[in-house]
Amino acid sequence: MKSWLVPVQKLQPSDRIAMYALLNTHFQGVTWEVFQTDLQRKNWVLLLRDEITDTLKGFSTLMLYQTTFLGEKISVVYSGDTIVDPSAWSSTTLPRTWIAAVNFLRQYHAENKLYWLFICSGFRTYRFLPTFWQEFYPRYDAATPADVGNLIANLAREYYGDFYQEASGIVRFPHPQILREGLIEIPAGRQTNPHIKFFEEQNPDYRLGDELVCLTEIKYANLTRAGQRMWQSESLLEFDQDYVLI
Repeated sequence: MKSWLVPVQKLQPSDRIAMYALLNTHFQGVTWEVFQTDLQRKNWVLLLRDEITDTLKGFSTLMLYQTTFLGEKISVVYSGDTIVDPSAWSSTTLPRTWIAAVNFLRQYHAENKLYWLFICSGFRTYRFLPTFWQEFYPRYDAATPADVGNLIANLAREYYGDFYQEASGIVRFPHPQILREGLIEIPAGRQTNPHIKFFEEQNPDYRLGDELVCLTEIKYANLTRAGQRMWQSESLLEFDQDYVLI
């Protein structure tokens, strides 16, 4: 597959339509109005296309901005809608190009420490953390440090407002997007995985669209060996004012 990192304002109308169609195919509760509103809160989109047919196979929306926490300026990247068609699940394109994309943003658009804050209602998204990052929260094998917990709460309140429930670490939208049947359930046998078991315990209503808030720092030293291979394999083949080809 081919991937592009595109500024939201440079998206073509056909891109938006294809993104909405892909999201609607895999999630319940998707509306064009909510999709457009959420997209306008982001400033970058990672697009994954089939190399032969040019069909959109996946995408991830991103919001990068600078803020201040306890007097320190930091950069934050928020993940929004993210989906990969099941026909492309065997491909490593999404994690490889996502890591390449945030590395590009870190180098050219982030001025300070860069944190990744994202919410997940599916175990596959949560599994991205232990696969590619060494230190992240929340996690099954370590309590969230107080300073990290405060940072998570601060950023989540800042971005999600009253939808964020600090006591549980959950974002609950009034009209959630819920993965369709066949995609949301944890396959038999995988519940024993400690990370997946923890995700289910921390987010018991994920089937109803509840989103668990997670945080990690984007830096090479925080990557697992698998993540470091993705980082080192980065290849920004072409860049102009419209897109980055990854």
